[in-house]
Amino acid sequence: MKKILVALFFIISYQANAQKIGDTIKKDLLTAPDTVKHLHSKTWALIPPAGLVAYGALSFVFHPIRQLDYSIHTEIAKTDPNFHTVAESYFQFAPIIIVYGLNLAGVSGKNTFIDRTALLGLSAGILGVTGYATKHLTHRLRPNNEDYLSFPSGHTATAFMAAEFMAQEYSGKSSVYGIIGYTFAATTGVFRLYNRDHWFSDVVAGAGYGILSTKLSYLVYPYIRNWLTHTDGKTGKKVMVMPTYQDGTGALSFAMDL
Repeated sequence: MKKILVALFFIISYQANAQKIGDTIKKDLLTAPDTVKHLHSKTWALIPPAGLVAYGALSFVFHPIRQLDYSIHTEIAKTDPNFHTVAESYFQFAPIIIVYGLNLAGVSGKNTFIDRTALLGLSAGILGVTGYATKHLTHRLRPNNEDYLSFPSGHTATAFMAAEFMAQEYSGKSSVYGIIGYTFAATTGVFRLYNRDHWFSDVVAGAGYGILSTKLSYLVYPYIRNWLTHTDGKTGKKVMVMPTYQDGTGALSFAMDL
């Protein structure tokens, strides 16, 4: 148990105090041509989460790492054989709920509702594609023998994606927000281990996938957004985005005049 907590809370303490995003995005969604300035996230900020993914990947070829998986699993089976909870299914989304809750309470984050939601959707899209593909390519059996989709941990990946999302939006106000988000994420990872749904390397890699997905979305989104919302006097490109609601379903409509 100590090994797990030390490893996971090291991730929390590092990421919660990691480099903060540079310039604050201006607030009007359709102000052209340069509403979103370049976010000064350094490329090196991707290295720590990439290292977590690399650690998990090495468990397939490096015996000591895989042996640690077995050791932690055995320790959990001895100390908490009857442990079971579904809390992680809710904890993984807690940072996202907190972000939108803070916004409703009047505590503004880095971005507007639409920008923030687009960033979250882009992060989830990156994670969905990469995580899903990796699970099927690696074909690792879960500790509980349920299926061969153990690597990486999807719950943990989602939780750390959400934690980094919360950190990106609110760490500029206080590092406490990042700590809260990453505490929920680390707890999610621990519960996945204690429920015997994943190996330790699955959880570590899941954390890396989640953090990377969000960091990448915050790096590329400004360019995507500027391209979509830029109005050029020569080309006459115009963009319209508006909320819609039909048959109980909310959505955004998008139109571009090329």
